[in-house]
Amino acid sequence: MQTIEETFSATVEEKKSTFLAYLCPMSSFDALHQKLKNDHPKAAHIVWAKRYFNEYRQIVENNSDDGEPKGTSGPPVLNVMRGVELVEAGLLIVRYFGGIKLGTGGLVRAYGSSAKEVIAHAKLIPFVFKERVLFSTIYSLVPRFEHYTLTQNVTVIKREFQSDGVVWEIEVSADEKEHFLLFSHHFERDGFRLL
Repeated sequence: MQTIEETFSATVEEKKSTFLAYLCPMSSFDALHQKLKNDHPKAAHIVWAKRYFNEYRQIVENNSDDGEPKGTSGPPVLNVMRGVELVEAGLLIVRYFGGIKLGTGGLVRAYGSSAKEVIAHAKLIPFVFKERVLFSTIYSLVPRFEHYTLTQNVTVIKREFQSDGVVWEIEVSADEKEHFLLFSHHFERDGFRLL
């Protein structure tokens, strides 16, 4: 499985119709969809497809033809995403109608090739499940844990400074978690604890 960390775009012309394709992480899908609606009020359609994991680590898929004939736009885009095993991502395509009808087969090809084009320009990275770990440290341990998170490339979601210490929230893969627990185990007597 693959995913992305930033938004990518590409433009495809098909019989005078213009297709503006955008591939984005799931975290920015809704905001991008709204921005495209605002930025392109004269666009004929904004077709989309998305694939993401629910809390049970099952892939959820959804798509919209946004007024195009049923099955001619959203499903072909979703199929391209499936083909490259793209997850935790959304793909939106803005269509400006050029005056020439493409027909059912033409629409399927145009939306499919637009999806392939933006994916070809994207920097795909391997997808790894991450989980959040909550723990606390006393203040004297903060420099050691700051150093650890920086040198091990661990994502710190947030830190909450309290009167008796700091509550940390980090995001780690299974391997990173195992490594972190080995490191932090040595500080249990000194004021580290999992929450």
